[in-house]
Amino acid sequence: MQQPAVPELAHTHARPIHWLATATAVAGVVALSSLVQSHEATAAQTPGTGTKAAPAAPAAPPTTAGVDFPLECGPVQAAVQRTATGDVDGDGRPETLAVVHCDAPMGTPPDALYVLTQGPHDTEPRVVATLIDPKSRNTVTQVAVHDGTVRATLLGYSNDSVPACCPDTKQTVKWQWKDGVFVRSAPVNAHAV
Repeated sequence: MQQPAVPELAHTHARPIHWLATATAVAGVVALSSLVQSHEATAAQTPGTGTKAAPAAPAAPPTTAGVDFPLECGPVQAAVQRTATGDVDGDGRPETLAVVHCDAPMGTPPDALYVLTQGPHDTEPRVVATLIDPKSRNTVTQVAVHDGTVRATLLGYSNDSVPACCPDTKQTVKWQWKDGVFVRSAPVNAHAV
């Protein structure tokens, strides 16, 4: 057998004491680096350091329950016929459109169309606008909100001599929030029924 030219060195054989010394040194380096590390280095980034904050839960639209509608109904109650919801004023919170009329035992009472809102600190929903006044003698057959625009289909009367039972005109109208007020467009397709 051939003998190595270099004599055997003691440090080339790992003994348990060597492993213990190496493990202690590595643990010391890790502990020291965690003390020296800046406070901004964390596993989870905080909003503003490259991540977006989780979006807030969308606000629920106002309900019509318990709302005191500005509608004179005498001995009968106001009845909500239909609703639609959406952000109509661009504030990021949904509003509710409520079609309301007096719950008369007979006849065709005219509808009103109200806008309800409820701010983050309001305890109850409130009426903020009247889009259709019941004095106009219209019946609202459809209401919807699309891209901030309120659209409604109205049945109405061509003149005062048309009986309340039998509306003879139909039109689709829309409103948009501009400069702090709802602006109504001209009828899109007014025609006789």
